[in-house]
Amino acid sequence: MDRLQQSAWGYVAEILPPEELPMLAAHALVDGHDSPALRALAGLPRRSDETEIRGLYVQALHECGVPLPDDETAGRWLLVSLAVGLANAELSPKDVVNRLSMTVAARTPEETQFLSVAADYSEWMDADALPGWETGLRTAAHSLTASTDLGSGISVPGARRD
Repeated sequence: MDRLQQSAWGYVAEILPPEELPMLAAHALVDGHDSPALRALAGLPRRSDETEIRGLYVQALHECGVPLPDDETAGRWLLVSLAVGLANAELSPKDVVNRLSMTVAARTPEETQFLSVAADYSEWMDADALPGWETGLRTAAHSLTASTDLGSGISVPGARRD
């Protein structure tokens, strides 16, 4: 999956900030995509009007033949990306919880388990309970990544790359 296609689910899942879209468009041009809206978006400064950025982004996707996924699909991709990030040690368990920014509908037992364990987190969690919760979330992440085909070629936006 290329960068522009992957950005579509991140946009719908609300984890791709509008100020990152002009640079993403520039990278998409380098990757071989081309359209009038994509060129216009790539030329905008990061601090441009959000409405203009979003409009050009959606238009560029349309012109490049990249569909915007529905909310359910975007949410499932978000879950998988978080599980992949945790399984690959690119995200911490708390990062996962902080990035669950939208209502996600789980369709598989592994997605349900991952969401359920993530939902058990509380900032007031007893210090003795925290390691068990983190282990449970990592186990659920590994189970989810092993059971899905959604994660093929997926990367985690904003994950640390050590």
